[in-house]
Amino acid sequence: MSTEEFSFSDHSHRRFNPLTRTWVLCSPHRAKRPWLGQVEEAADEQRPPHDPRCYLCPGNTRATGEQNATYTSTYVFANDYAAVHAKQPDCSPHALAQIAGEASDLFQVKSTRGQCKVVCFSPRHDLTLPELPLDAICQIVRAWQDIYIELSADASIGYVQIFENKGAMMGCSNPHPHGQVWALSEVPSEPATEIESFKAFKSTHAGSCLLCTYVEAEVSNAASSSANRIVVQNASFVALVPFWALWPFETMVVARSHVPDVAKLSAEHTRDLAAVLQELTCRYDNVFQCSFPYSMGLHQAPTAGHPDSDACHFHMHFYPPLLRSATVRKFLVGFEMMAEPQRDLTAEQAASRLRAQSPVHYKKIMEH
Repeated sequence: MSTEEFSFSDHSHRRFNPLTRTWVLCSPHRAKRPWLGQVEEAADEQRPPHDPRCYLCPGNTRATGEQNATYTSTYVFANDYAAVHAKQPDCSPHALAQIAGEASDLFQVKSTRGQCKVVCFSPRHDLTLPELPLDAICQIVRAWQDIYIELSADASIGYVQIFENKGAMMGCSNPHPHGQVWALSEVPSEPATEIESFKAFKSTHAGSCLLCTYVEAEVSNAASSSANRIVVQNASFVALVPFWALWPFETMVVARSHVPDVAKLSAEHTRDLAAVLQELTCRYDNVFQCSFPYSMGLHQAPTAGHPDSDACHFHMHFYPPLLRSATVRKFLVGFEMMAEPQRDLTAEQAASRLRAQSPVHYKKIMEH
């Protein structure tokens, strides 16, 4: 046993994620190792306001022959290459037997139905979320609200997942800033696990909400320089690097009050959420002065009026892959695939780095 005093900045340790009930290995000393591995190409940010070749720009014809409206704000349409469809047959025992042989609980299949939508953030081909004016981001949030309400009214929909993949590094197939909606007949694994965690915490903590309790604790922790993980906050929302973060600059945006879903946000909440998203993503871009890639998603009650709605707490996850520069990313491989997730940068170090960035986008600073 070493007599050296433990340091969270130097010594390996594991942190518990109460949302997924899993552990993350933190190895902060590994950030000092030299890097001779994979180097990505930096994103080319020189794009025109309108690209006649883009399938998402206003008035253009998509690959299927459908024509986009000449839209002037957020634009929503049915995904031409949807991952799920509203109408398809059930998987019969005969069909399952063709790929699984004799009946066994080791081979289970559920036919999945649903709808997929594309949400173009704005008509501008060249402006990502942090570069949009606040009113335009408010329009995006209102579009999310409308979509959630619309799909919740469909009895065949069991969960509405709203998300964005930003940048080619995250598999985005079109550079026009946009998000997606996949609405499925069943609650997917990740949100289902979170909902079970919410319910379990509520049952063992006198009816308290996991994220209400967590946000209160993190706001209190912000008074300490060594425990401050908050990046941005206002009256309605907190953006922070979670204590159990996996990705280098991972953040969560959490409602300060107990709101189950995006549709329940008031006009004030909506504007506050837009403001936090604008500042957080500006700080992201400023870290390496590039269009910072990430996967972002809303987690909330599966649908409006779902039996578990009261236990759910609206929040958003941002999972950015960049680690050391605009061209060096984190990979989930080896130990992380075979054992458990691991990170080098501590949550506190990442939050400090993000807080140190200007809330004004670097492009605007360079213009002056």
